[in-house]
Amino acid sequence: MKQGMIEQLKIQQMFFLNTISCFSEEDSSFKPEDELYTVAQHIGHTAETIPWFFEGAFGSGFDMNFDDYSERMKKYTSFDACVEEFNRCTAEAISKVESLTNDEVMAPIEGEIMKGAPKMGIVHALADHTAHHRGALAVYARLLGKTPKMPYAEM
Repeated sequence: MKQGMIEQLKIQQMFFLNTISCFSEEDSSFKPEDELYTVAQHIGHTAETIPWFFEGAFGSGFDMNFDDYSERMKKYTSFDACVEEFNRCTAEAISKVESLTNDEVMAPIEGEIMKGAPKMGIVHALADHTAHHRGALAVYARLLGKTPKMPYAEM
C-alpha cells in the first residue's frame, strides 16, 4: 500500500519534470494573458498543493482560506526556485508516507475534501492536480515555440 503511494508520487514527479524540462529561468514570468498564472506560478502552486493535501488528510485538515491566494502567488517568480520547491515537497511527501502505518493510510479522510475516502486517496488527487498543471504548462511551452518532452518517457 505505502510503496504504491510512494511510487505514484515518484511517477507524478517524473511526468511533471519531463513536461517542464523545456523551460528555463528566462521563461519564469511568461503567461499568455494577464489573469493567468506565470510558468513559475504554475510550478509553485503545484508544489505547495502537495503539503496542502498531506496536511488535509494526515494533519490538522484542509486549509480552505483562499482569500489572499492571488497575493500569495506573487512570491513565485523563479522557475528554478519553483522546481526546487516542487522536488522538496515531493521528497517530504514520500518521507511522510514512509512514516505512516497501513492503518493510517487506510483511515477515512475527515472534513470537506474527499470526506470518507481512504487517506491514501490523496495521492491520486495530487496526480490529477499535477496533471492539470502539467497540461497547462505544455500549452505554455508550445506558445513559446518550445516542444515539451513526452511526460511518460524516462528522464
